[in-house]
Amino acid sequence: MWIIVGVIVLLIVVGVAVYFSRQRREAQAASDRQKAQEVRVQAQDDALAARQHEADAKRAEAEAEQARIDAERIQREADARQADAADLRSKSEEQLRRADDIDPDVDASRGDEAATGRQRPDTTL
Repeated sequence: MWIIVGVIVLLIVVGVAVYFSRQRREAQAASDRQKAQEVRVQAQDDALAARQHEADAKRAEAEAEQARIDAERIQREADARQADAADLRSKSEEQLRRADDIDPDVDASRGDEAATGRQRPDTTL
């Protein structure tokens, strides 16, 4: 009879141990599931932040390209205006030479501007 009681007690102890072991594993699994979900949420947030940074970088790159295009356009305008100014200066000097050639009071061979009291305009920039 003691053997039967010992076997029953042993079965009860093993059953209780298995029960608590299973409870601990289920609690650990639930904790792991929760932690995995938190990691997934963080990964999604990080992916979203990465996409936002990429969009910001593309926007900045587009703005830089637009600035380069604007600078090139402005440089071409400046070059064109400089060429126009050089043409006007050249025409002005040619007109002054023709006027000196026509004016009987100016000795064009000496560059005599004082004879007429006239001074040439400053054509330097």
